[in-house]
Amino acid sequence: MNKSIDIMVNTIADILIDNNPSIYILGSVVLDDFQLGWSDIDILCLTEHSISSDQAEKLLHLRQELSAKYINSPYFRAFEGGFISLEAFLNKQEDKVVYWGTTGERIAEHYEFDVFSMMNLMDYGRLLYGKDIRFLLNYPNVKAQFDAINDYYCIIRKYFDKPSRSLYAAGNLLDIARCLYTLQSGKIISKTNAGLWALENNLVPDIKIMHRVLKIRKHPNNYKEDEKTLEWLETLGPNIMEFADVLEKNIRIKQVEGGF
Repeated sequence: MNKSIDIMVNTIADILIDNNPSIYILGSVVLDDFQLGWSDIDILCLTEHSISSDQAEKLLHLRQELSAKYINSPYFRAFEGGFISLEAFLNKQEDKVVYWGTTGERIAEHYEFDVFSMMNLMDYGRLLYGKDIRFLLNYPNVKAQFDAINDYYCIIRKYFDKPSRSLYAAGNLLDIARCLYTLQSGKIISKTNAGLWALENNLVPDIKIMHRVLKIRKHPNNYKEDEKTLEWLETLGPNIMEFADVLEKNIRIKQVEGGF
């Protein structure tokens, strides 16, 4: 994985050499929780000058090109993130952006970090190329963290009562655990450690469910095509809602304490 990251970063730097890029890795990789078959390799590239149309075209399908060139590496397809000028990123302005996502890639005019990604970048992000410009960024305050967690809670209630037949159903439970951890500590934690923390603090309604989720998390490729596991994941809706009840209770407590 580290060799693939080096190849990716050096290739990006070559394309954007005239733009003085700062390239960061964040997410599960820097939290020592990357699991091939589940996790992404999250990347952020901030440039001193706006990205040109020619550069954007070169970046757009770079994941696929490197996957084809280095056929023995499964990591290039796991890269996700954005490429944008520092000025546009700081001021939330429109600019030429290249975005790599789970479902594809695109050239856009807007790219913005969510609260959790910003916390991850500032606390744990690893600068792999260029100069570190994080001193220019603002760390999300307690109110911003609370609002982000409350927004995620609303998404859980709206969409996760009937999970899909995929590992992401298990991920919903770990995401709730991460929200609880951030709500109580004001910090970010890995998905695996969030699940363990929730168990240790007696926040999990059904500990057997969480233990099975963590088992899948640690070895996702052993389960992602296992029919019994997929059938089980599809039944997790009530368990997700029950854990969401715990999050709701803690949100209300924090709301009163913080006067939000």
